[in-house]
Amino acid sequence: MTFLKKIAAAAMIGAASVGLSACAMGLPAKVTRFQAMPAPQGQSFFVVPGQGRAQGGGLEFNQYAALVAQQLQAQGYAPAASPAQATMIVQLGYTVDQGTERRVVDRFGPRGYDPFYSGFYSPYGRFGSRFDPRFGVYFGRPYYSRFGYYGSYRSPFYYGWDDPFWFGGPSVREYTEYKSELDLDIRRRVDNQQLFDGRAQARSTTDNAQVLVPNLIQAMFTGFPGRNGETIKITVPAQKR
Repeated sequence: MTFLKKIAAAAMIGAASVGLSACAMGLPAKVTRFQAMPAPQGQSFFVVPGQGRAQGGGLEFNQYAALVAQQLQAQGYAPAASPAQATMIVQLGYTVDQGTERRVVDRFGPRGYDPFYSGFYSPYGRFGSRFDPRFGVYFGRPYYSRFGYYGSYRSPFYYGWDDPFWFGGPSVREYTEYKSELDLDIRRRVDNQQLFDGRAQARSTTDNAQVLVPNLIQAMFTGFPGRNGETIKITVPAQKR
């Protein structure tokens, strides 16, 4: 085996190992929950619009409200036919901002010391760096989410909070960062006593609410209702194919 073939083989093995470690990743969210939720004992609920894009209700809100209802039913609570018949009122709000232009530096860059960088003999071809400026992800890092497999370069998400690749090196890229947030407020109907106050936040390079909001709902209900006052990072598990 020639020297160049050995280098190429080592690069392919390394890229495969990176892919295996990343393929089960999902959208990372920062979740804060305050709760005094009662144990399920026949309580019922009704989901109503909250702040942000949920205001006024509508078809989009109804879609996400149905997902919240499914999660609460899985916890042992029952849906009510109307707010007047519900034990608990669940207020759901969500937002996706207009985006902020960012500049990030790729630490491995086209001419950096990445052992898998795309040089002249790289298996990645003539495109140079494995960094895709469209989505802010590295080539060779397969990506899964609850909405399917995005391959080695099509992920609309990057790693978000505590991303080990957040800070970079010699290669400067520009992209638009969107911040999304989901707010969930649960109150006892008879006296308006607050039982749950939760917030899930994420950063991504997509502003598609139909992708982001369901992921944030799943993050909110992971380990629900959670420890009172705790802020944690939750990565939505990949959906099995």
